[in-house]
Amino acid sequence: MAALTEEQTMIKDQAKAWATEQAPVLKFREMRDSGAPLGFTPATWEAMVEMGWTGILVPEQYGGSDLGLLTFGVVLEELGRQLSASPLMASALVGASAVLLGGSEAQKQGLLPKIVDGSEILTLAVDEQPRHAPEQTALQAVADGEGYKLSGSKTFVVEGMAATTFVVAARTSGSAGEQRGITLFTVAADSAGLSREAVSSVDSRGYARLTLANVAVSADSVLGSLDDGYGLLDQVLDRARAGLAAEMMGTGAQAFDMTLDYLKTREQFGRVIGSFQALGHRAADLFSAMELARSCAEGALQSLDAGDENSAEMCSLAKCRVGEFLHEMSNQLIQIHGGIGMTDEFDAGFYLKRARVLEALHGNQAYHRNRYAQLLGF
Repeated sequence: MAALTEEQTMIKDQAKAWATEQAPVLKFREMRDSGAPLGFTPATWEAMVEMGWTGILVPEQYGGSDLGLLTFGVVLEELGRQLSASPLMASALVGASAVLLGGSEAQKQGLLPKIVDGSEILTLAVDEQPRHAPEQTALQAVADGEGYKLSGSKTFVVEGMAATTFVVAARTSGSAGEQRGITLFTVAADSAGLSREAVSSVDSRGYARLTLANVAVSADSVLGSLDDGYGLLDQVLDRARAGLAAEMMGTGAQAFDMTLDYLKTREQFGRVIGSFQALGHRAADLFSAMELARSCAEGALQSLDAGDENSAEMCSLAKCRVGEFLHEMSNQLIQIHGGIGMTDEFDAGFYLKRARVLEALHGNQAYHRNRYAQLLGF
């Protein structure tokens, strides 16, 4: 594990205690069964805001604590363990990062304090196809007087039904497949011409499909540079991927703990099944993969905090290696538990379903293997 500061250790312990007691998997099950339209419980979100987690990345001058991505990561890991549902990562990490990295002073003053107090849920709308491919952005932004009109669609927008504002990747020039010509815009969720439809997913979380029909935005809504927004988008996505790796790490670690506990207590033929050599070796392999994945996840967060030149490679490495571990671990969680692991009454299925969504979000393992190779010049 990374060497945490005293403050980071305190925040980790706080997150662990709160998630275990106030937002455990049981609460997630209740939320799913209730058919909550937003994919989370408002009371859970309010508690996170009160604990100050929404301000971890935001500088003090805008109402935050500016504690860095590694600190955010330790919180996300504990929430991942309990599958605690909220817009925390989508807004306070991804949305806030877009404003911090590309926003003007006026945009920072207008958006960041609201992200911190929870009144603003700012989420990224990037993908338009079944697979993650940001350079394939085709949603058009056409100059119109002193502003722009946006037309097109976005799919699988995280926390899209709860969002109050979207950061939309649009094409102001060029054609789909080109990096040049992409621009990021902030678009209010209640804008005329913008409609959203809930997307049902196996992990019972909140996603939306957006349709924009001549949505008018002002020139002040541009984040970063006109036509040159791909670099900014890539930086924001890397922060999202590092955050996802931290959450996935928690989900996989909890799946491992559940499996290990079962190996130590389940008896067959008069012996606990963990004493069987084949299962003992399997547990050892999973533990080794888990620790390797943890090193990659924490390394990506630390690289971003330090502003290292190779942070993009580290983020793809983390998303891929943690994704590989989580995929195998969620499969083994079901397999080792046998019949009970297949039932809805047991929590294992929740971890498997969440794992599959997290693996695909912002690029699956194949995507990041290819990106990693390209970044290294292959």
